[in-house]
Amino acid sequence: MGRVEGKVAIVTGGSTRLGQAIAALFAREGARVAVIDSKDGVTAPDLTSAIDDGGIVRKYRMEALSEEEVKRVCAEVFKEFGRVDILINNATVTDPPLLDHEISSDEWRRLLDVDASGISLCTKHAIPFLKESGAGSIINLSSGYGMVRGRKVPPPSPYHAAKARIRYVSRADAARLAPDKIRVNSLHPGLLWTRMLEESEESAGGASGRPPKKRPSELPLGQDGEPIDIAYAALYLASDEARFVSGAELIVDGGYSAWRSTLAEPGSKPART
Repeated sequence: MGRVEGKVAIVTGGSTRLGQAIAALFAREGARVAVIDSKDGVTAPDLTSAIDDGGIVRKYRMEALSEEEVKRVCAEVFKEFGRVDILINNATVTDPPLLDHEISSDEWRRLLDVDASGISLCTKHAIPFLKESGAGSIINLSSGYGMVRGRKVPPPSPYHAAKARIRYVSRADAARLAPDKIRVNSLHPGLLWTRMLEESEESAGGASGRPPKKRPSELPLGQDGEPIDIAYAALYLASDEARFVSGAELIVDGGYSAWRSTLAEPGSKPART
């Protein structure tokens, strides 16, 4: 307990299951948390419990692509809490399950804007307040698909492009902000049963509210991840335990990307050459 005691964290995409899992864990670990999203969502039981147990959580409405709103909300958070120590860029959308030649230019721009440009805007307007605190941590949520291609997702797709962009922007910002003692890292989740995945499954004709079947052949650890798995990774990157970690790409995917990069089945014998 207390791994981020006294710190103030901004969590964008705060109405998502992942955003709320991060907010709840940070609140339990002593942070004061500003949960930000463009829409209201049902408060998850874990976040409600964290608040009931004394966690300090405030909600803000913000459109991540409106620079005016981003600037205003960052200033409001600083005014209410007196500091900003942590920025977690988690706002995201997914692309429709279409081939590249089927995707409209508007759909391309929308996904790249929300997943990549939105992060840049939030970072831009949080930096002055992170500097004011003397140090800080920025955690950009990317995806395992920013590292490797998906088996059933034909690359290049706007989702892959956006997530890869986040990865490289994070590294560039890590170098640029190091003199200000602001650490920047990207976090790459694997398959999680989040609301975004549920919506993607529905748009592809799948069932609603039903987690996908586990695929041991694609997940070396034999199970899908949960939002709390990513929340703990974010907690580490935000805490002083990671004071020497910047420009890193933390993959939390049950070994999926390692398997995809080698194109070998877990447990299979290496191919002879």
